[in-house]
Amino acid sequence: MSRACLQVERKVLRLLHGHKTRTQLTQIHAHLLRHGLHHSNQVLAHFISVCGTLDKMAYANRIFCQIRNSNILLSNSMIKGYSLCGPFEQSFHLVSIMKIRGILLDKYTFAPLLKSCSNLRDYKLGQCVHAEVIRVGLGGVSSIRIGLVELYATCERMEDAKKVFDVMCNRDVIIWNLMIRGFCKTGNLELGLDLFRQMSERSTVSWNLMISCLAQSGHDNKALEFFHEMWDQGFEPDEVTLVTMLPVCARLGTVDVGKWIHSYAGSRGLLRDAISVGNSLVDFYCKCGNLELAWSIFNEMPCKNNVSWNAMISGLAFNGKGELGVDLFEEMIKKGVSPSDATFVGVLVCCSHAGLVDRGRKLFASMTINFQIQPKLEHYGCFVDLLGRFGCVREAHDLIRSMPMKPSAALWGALLSACRTHGATELAELATKELISLEPCNSGNYVLLSNIYAEEGRWHEVEKLRVLMQEYSVRKAAGQSAVG
Repeated sequence: MSRACLQVERKVLRLLHGHKTRTQLTQIHAHLLRHGLHHSNQVLAHFISVCGTLDKMAYANRIFCQIRNSNILLSNSMIKGYSLCGPFEQSFHLVSIMKIRGILLDKYTFAPLLKSCSNLRDYKLGQCVHAEVIRVGLGGVSSIRIGLVELYATCERMEDAKKVFDVMCNRDVIIWNLMIRGFCKTGNLELGLDLFRQMSERSTVSWNLMISCLAQSGHDNKALEFFHEMWDQGFEPDEVTLVTMLPVCARLGTVDVGKWIHSYAGSRGLLRDAISVGNSLVDFYCKCGNLELAWSIFNEMPCKNNVSWNAMISGLAFNGKGELGVDLFEEMIKKGVSPSDATFVGVLVCCSHAGLVDRGRKLFASMTINFQIQPKLEHYGCFVDLLGRFGCVREAHDLIRSMPMKPSAALWGALLSACRTHGATELAELATKELISLEPCNSGNYVLLSNIYAEEGRWHEVEKLRVLMQEYSVRKAAGQSAVG
């Protein structure tokens, strides 16, 4: 290759791996064609790899299909690209093509294949790949072992993951993190903690993983301890740490720690650069009742996304400022921000707190008409609560009956509460019967219905309920009366 060609190739590779590649991909491709570099499998392999990182595999595939003499380098680049952004099944389609063309699979083929299996959560397919790895003698390759551990941990097959982990001599922090995540995900938090304590080397990711697992398992105090320990051991919290810890602080009521996180985020520029941190702070201050600070952060955020608006709307609902929440929703729509499922949950709760029944009706209808969002169970629950609170019990009942999905016990319970508040005895009886049908072993439902019958002097019905409770072996909870 001439000196001039080498210079062109180096220039193309620099462009490919530059920070503006996404917008320049077609121009770089044109450059390849103009200088004849589309015949270089090495350059094309780089091009395809970049396509994979940019989620442009359809483009990569069009180029790959035009190559007459593809080799292992190009095929592996395509397989790796599909393993990153899908369609993951295409990785295995390419393997079939490689076998037809007589291209032997190597260690760079198997690692992305295992990644595709992980993304598909396909345990059986992963086992087939594992068997092939052993057959060709590549079971000791580090990247493949990492892929196997990730596969088995993702598929919640921790016994298989541990077998691979136990025979590894050089375990880096990535493999330890995968094992910890796998054990915590499968509910074995103690084993995850034991592995964490055994690590000779940790990363911020390791701490984040452990804090997140503790928080998700309901061990908020322990998560807070780990957060302090992380700092004491010289690990600086990152965006993930802060976003994980702020809900923990809200639940524990540790406002001082939350304020420290706020200050720390500001000093590290995360309020400017990380929307997720701003969103979490808005949510934190709303849950702590400090709407002034929540508003301040929300208004000063340089960029907002759907989650930002949802956090503020829900926060206003949480603090009983329903009308302000509905106004904010209107502002959100005017600014062209598309609402989500969560947005409508928040704004319907706002309507409920503010007594905006007509507005709630219009918003509920607008979900499907204006925004093509199909209401879910939680939306029906919010609307039933709104209607029931303000005496529209018949409408609430009709809504429940019209639902495309099966009503939950919580929905019937909300209707029952509204019926008793507003003296709708007939509907209260119906709602309680539905509750008993859904929860035949819940003694509280029988007690409620007994009380309804007792209030009307229907003692024969009370006796029938007692017999029914005996049939289901239901016992009344202490402190409850089956009479009234």
